Amino acid sequence: MKAILLSAAAVAALATAAQAEFALDSRYTDNDGDMIADIPTDASQLVDPSTLIFAYTPVEDPAVYAEAWSDFLAHLEEVTGKPVQFFPVQSNAAQIEAMRAGRLHVAGFNTGSNPLAVACAGFRPFAMMAAEDGSYGYEMEFITYPGSGIAQVEDIRGRTMAFTSETSNSGYKAPSALLAANYGLQAEADFTPAFSGAHDNSILGVANRDYDAAAIANSIKARMIDRGVVSEDQLEVIYTSETFPTTGYGVAHNLTPELQEKIKEAFFSFDWEGSSLQEEFSKSGESQFIPISFQEHWSVIREIDAAMNVSYSCN
Repeated sequence: MKAILLSAAAVAALATAAQAEFALDSRYTDNDGDMIADIPTDASQLVDPSTLIFAYTPVEDPAVYAEAWSDFLAHLEEVTGKPVQFFPVQSNAAQIEAMRAGRLHVAGFNTGSNPLAVACAGFRPFAMMAAEDGSYGYEMEFITYPGSGIAQVEDIRGRTMAFTSETSNSGYKAPSALLAANYGLQAEADFTPAFSGAHDNSILGVANRDYDAAAIANSIKARMIDRGVVSEDQLEVIYTSETFPTTGYGVAHNLTPELQEKIKEAFFSFDWEGSSLQEEFSKSGESQFIPISFQEHWSVIREIDAAMNVSYSCN
């Protein structure tokens, strides 16, 4: 059954706080007020790397996605005139730190880590995957296994609930806010939390009955079912959220303006038809890149962050 994540009144009350609390790290400026780091005007602060490093959000099996992105990365090389290296990241924190340190130039940051990447790493998101009709996003689901004894969200009380990582929207922040606000369930006090590290791991953990339940992104579940990693009869869905924006793609703020424009061109000129990207991501309904705005498309995520008292301070 589809349900709203938080009440309309709660979301409205949080919106102003979310806008007020979000701020970029002091090393970045936002003179145009679009909530992302400005491109430096001092030429000495700009970089034009000989090799571009690309990273997709952390997944259980990076080899699958290295292959899935191969055709796109070849296109990126052609448009920019630079070799591109796929960088398999192990965690959201490692991915953010790599961009902050200048070791990562082009990336897809998952929904929940996007605001932190923008605030702390100077990430400038500009694209998102969408279906042919322009619709986009995914839903957060609570899943369990058949015969678990969990038929509704309230039944999670006293059981083990798997999350992915604390920076994940659908893997931690949104479900935690939902469980507390709508069901009065708090981790440790009312159920035992476990952290799997990735949506793939949480889904496999429930399918194999290592966890009683898990909060996951259904787009990843759909691709795993399509690949035969898990089967639908191993899982039961007891809750489906509203739709959230999916992975945001963008660049490090200090790439030269010319290079940033070429990278954008590569995303929006890529032909999905017959590509390795289409083969993987059509499993969850995506077939193109569309332009996005962090200020607009990530407003609901910043609201959830406000509900969770998330800090954007950078270590």
